[in-house]
Amino acid sequence: MHALQDSVLLYPVYALLFADAGLTTAEISSLFAIWSVVSFTCEIPSGALADTWSRKRLYALGEIISAAGWAVWLIWPTYPGFAVGFVLWGLGGAFASGSLEALVYDHLGDGTAYTRIIGRARMASMFGILAATLLAGPALRSGGYLLVGVISVATVTAGGLLALLLPEKPLGGTDDEEARNADEAGGYLSVLRAGLRSVTGSARILRLLAVAMAVPGFSALDEYLPLLAREMGAPTPDVPLWFALTALAMAAGNGLAGRLAPDSPRPLAGALALAAALLAAGSLVPHPSGIVPVSVAFGLLQFAMVHAEARLQDAITGPARATALSVAGFGAEVAAVLLYAAFGLPVALPLLCALMAVPLSLTALAALRR
Repeated sequence: MHALQDSVLLYPVYALLFADAGLTTAEISSLFAIWSVVSFTCEIPSGALADTWSRKRLYALGEIISAAGWAVWLIWPTYPGFAVGFVLWGLGGAFASGSLEALVYDHLGDGTAYTRIIGRARMASMFGILAATLLAGPALRSGGYLLVGVISVATVTAGGLLALLLPEKPLGGTDDEEARNADEAGGYLSVLRAGLRSVTGSARILRLLAVAMAVPGFSALDEYLPLLAREMGAPTPDVPLWFALTALAMAAGNGLAGRLAPDSPRPLAGALALAAALLAAGSLVPHPSGIVPVSVAFGLLQFAMVHAEARLQDAITGPARATALSVAGFGAEVAAVLLYAAFGLPVALPLLCALMAVPLSLTALAALRR
């Protein structure tokens, strides 16, 4: 299912779709900002909905809504059409965010086991991205953006429907005292409050939350990778092949994450520090080969995302796990919006990518604190 979720042929080329439709880098950044604003506005309310309704059903609905957004791009390939598509994608992403992760952790109940399973699942997801990336170039040559988009819509819709087959424990079916109190108090608002309390209960949890917010925010840089590759001199039809290298590195990062227990902050901090150095060095190479160190940096970011999330999951207690994870998702979207705003500045794209190493290094220092 994770593989279907990310086997999207549009991913390596949709920034090129916008550029070829006549949009500037600033306009493309504004679309990404719209996407993130919708996502973080809906993130926490949808997390509470997952905790009170059904995590797997909300995930499935989110995937279908996201696919509908991409369909709008194909029907209405202008700035307003792209904006509407991003609104739908933002809403769908908010519905899916945290739902599946909470479902998995509830069945496992242990951060080490969770890291292993989620690491493998996300590695499969990255291989799905790799397969889609390798197919995107031929599909683009033979059928243009229309064929790429239709395949993407069909794949993600299938993944959403497949989620309905997952087992799910009855919500509220726990002996936890806070869960009983939330049930007795009457549902949605009580679960929402319980989720917010679970991530604001101590300074340590707040630190874990801050890192779990920041790390996925940096992953928003991948929206600019196709543009960066083209700036480095890669021909448009070859951009998906360079993106495939990034997908392979991300798969390796997820696989490695499952091999190291998240009980120490050192692997997380080290991965972030090394990612910062490689991102800065690779972005400034005036040749497509610069994508190689940038790709390794993204692999390290994937490793860091799994560990940051697992460390936060272990610290969360109570019945509102999806709500609590949605708080982290909310913060990640805020970080992404700030990143998109920075990329709207009149500065060369490679230099902007390199400058992201500064806040990434600061996040590494924050992650090192226990």
